[in-house]
Amino acid sequence: MNSQQKTINLLTMCCRAGRVIMGFDAVKEATIKGGISCVLVTDDISYKTLKEVKFFCNNTSTAIYKIDLDSDDMFDSIGKEVVVVGIADYGFSQRFKTLGTPVKATVPRSAKKRNGNNNNNNENK
Repeated sequence: MNSQQKTINLLTMCCRAGRVIMGFDAVKEATIKGGISCVLVTDDISYKTLKEVKFFCNNTSTAIYKIDLDSDDMFDSIGKEVVVVGIADYGFSQRFKTLGTPVKATVPRSAKKRNGNNNNNNENK
C-alpha cells in the first residue's frame, strides 16, 4: 500500500471518528480556540491560503503537514472538496506526522521587529 492510500485510509477513519474539521474558516476558528492537534493542507492549496494557514498556526504553535492529495482526492475520501483540514486528535496527528511533509511556519512579525531592533541597537553602540 502506497503513502497516498495510507493517507486516504487514515483520513477516512478520522472522519468516521468525528475528529476532522473541514474548511479554512472552521479550521482557523478551532485552531485559535485550541482544539486542533495538527492542520493538513493539500498539494493544490493556493499560496495566499497557505500563507494565512501558516500565520494562524504559527501563532498557536500548531503543526502543519502537506499531504500528497489534492482537493479531488479529499472529496473522494471525506465527501467535501477542501484544501485545509484540521485533525482534533493527538493520536491521529502523530500518524499524519509520519505520512505528511512538515510545512515550516513563518516567523511572527513581532519577533522580526524585536530581532531587527536588537541588531540596530547593537550596531549603534
